[in-house]
Amino acid sequence: MRAAIFRKGNFVLGDVPDPQPQPGQVLVRTKSCGICGTDLHAARFTKDFVSLASRTGGRWTMDTERDVVFGHEFVGEVVANGPGTEGKFKPGQLVTSMPLTLAGNTVIGLGYNPDMAGGFAEYMPLAERMLLPLPAGMEPDHAALTEPMAVGIHAVEHFGVNNAEVPLVIGCGPIGLATIAALKLHGHAPIIAADFSAGRRALAKKMGADIVVDPAVESPYQALERAITPDDYDASRYAALFGLGPKRRPAVLFECVGVPGVMTAMMEGAPAGARIVVVGVCMQPDEIEPYFGIVKQLSLQFVLAYNAQEFAATLGHIGAGRLDVRPLITGRIGLAEVGQAFQDLANPETHAKILVEPWR
Repeated sequence: MRAAIFRKGNFVLGDVPDPQPQPGQVLVRTKSCGICGTDLHAARFTKDFVSLASRTGGRWTMDTERDVVFGHEFVGEVVANGPGTEGKFKPGQLVTSMPLTLAGNTVIGLGYNPDMAGGFAEYMPLAERMLLPLPAGMEPDHAALTEPMAVGIHAVEHFGVNNAEVPLVIGCGPIGLATIAALKLHGHAPIIAADFSAGRRALAKKMGADIVVDPAVESPYQALERAITPDDYDASRYAALFGLGPKRRPAVLFECVGVPGVMTAMMEGAPAGARIVVVGVCMQPDEIEPYFGIVKQLSLQFVLAYNAQEFAATLGHIGAGRLDVRPLITGRIGLAEVGQAFQDLANPETHAKILVEPWR
């Protein structure tokens, strides 16, 4: 089958072996697959990506010397049921899945696995027990965004972000936009979002942000201070010491950039007592100044991905229109164009989410 193969730093169009479904697996034809920010990291910082995967427990089996077929944000069409399946899904049925498959009791990740192609290939052998049917009437391409949107849902739900907190989202790439949409879904207001890109700020508004800030013009932390502070708030040390006067609303900040230095800037800019949820994946070493966290009594929390329940719920939200992913889809390409798309995604004004259509 055809695939966009990542080979030692470059993408090439080529052929890889057709998958042979193992017991419990279903052969699925890939309809579309999103390019993820983690894919961009893996392609640009491959050695770091592989090293970190090894040092953190072998979450991915990617090898710098072996070909790999990326793609973990996918939707597909059932082609055939493999041995030992129950036949829950008929040929032609549209499905999605978390980016993994099962061979017996062995969990096999998809997207960074040199032994099994991900969604930048024509077919995948997915586990029947992991498949989710698309809700009736759902646009197939929208299901490909279940995975990144589930990351936003998890970021908001995992630590119990509550409606009393005023959220500030730093970085409005796909994960920041997914976080904004999740906050909107849960009724948070006002939602403040900040990004240097005018295009991404416009998308943030479409996804539910109430206030958007260009950090080159205004500090997003000043915007947050205004949102949490009542008009008659007494900022004197005496009032703070004895708890006098009206209280400020608590704040929660989401780091959705994944670039060294952002956490430190957020700790310096955050109001006292705030918590910072780190969603962006930073592949390089970083440093923080603990004094800001100590003096302000900040909480620094980290999140990753989602669980099965959140993934399924996200698909339902998209299918029902509670999460509108249409603004995020800014391009569709074939396998031969994957390398160029990775370059194009470096420009935040041009694209948010490009979908790879292997049969295009």
